Amino acid sequence: MSRLENKVAIVTGAGRGIGRSHALLLAKEGAAVVVNDLGGANDGSGTDVGPAQEVANEIIAAGGRAVANTDNVATWDGAKGLVEQAVSEFGKLDIVVNNAGILRDSFVAAISEQEWDSVVAVHLKGHAAVLHHATAYWKAQSKAGETVNASVINTASASGTFVVNAGQANYGAAKAGIAALTQVAAQELERYGVRVNAIAPVARTRLTLATPGMSAIFAEEVPEGEHDLFHPDNIAPIVAYLASDECSISGTVFAVQGGAISKVIPMTIGETIETDGAWEIDDIHKRLSNWS
Repeated sequence: MSRLENKVAIVTGAGRGIGRSHALLLAKEGAAVVVNDLGGANDGSGTDVGPAQEVANEIIAAGGRAVANTDNVATWDGAKGLVEQAVSEFGKLDIVVNNAGILRDSFVAAISEQEWDSVVAVHLKGHAAVLHHATAYWKAQSKAGETVNASVINTASASGTFVVNAGQANYGAAKAGIAALTQVAAQELERYGVRVNAIAPVARTRLTLATPGMSAIFAEEVPEGEHDLFHPDNIAPIVAYLASDECSISGTVFAVQGGAISKVIPMTIGETIETDGAWEIDDIHKRLSNWS
């Protein structure tokens, strides 16, 4: 039996890149997949049912089960429709892979309200909206006495968690928020039988190639016959593992890049100064000025 046999999965942003690789591997491992993608450009503009339908068709042609979905997960109603489609088409929901994202890079002094809002909406709100409606479904199952064994895999980023990229205030803030959302949700959803983790992937996609400084990482062509460590397909296996019943991990963010998988420990406490009495400004200055 395949690892994800009889599971039903949603993958957002699954028409291209990393999301496509997730959808194909989950289906190969036996899951029925709802392939969600608006089909827009890097900046989120435009729509096209083609990418989602093409991935669904590819899964079906390989003998799997899939359906395309073009709901906008950046809206509460769109996320609700996505979850409802999974349940109506396949009878249940076991796995959510939140992956959809866009880029609208801009420096803080120049960023527009729309550039800020659109990126935060697709990334952070898009994760929260799908998570909310999926959780409502799993909570109702649990309250009805059914055994739930579900998994959520969110998509954070190096940007905003352990790397600072100038020009990505909107993207980095949203991705840092996703890391925090993952850890909060993991604590809340344990009681319902749901695990929540996140990955911070680096792969050769249209978004990373459009990020200043990132294209240099992928400049070298992979020699023919050698494995491409930065291909999106190299990210999907950890998602398939985190989605499986073999996995008991929850509340963890994993950096996945090249041939390495690392545990990310966001916002840890570093150097500390202390006082037994009231703080004095001069004392704070003297002691903090030695910090790098």
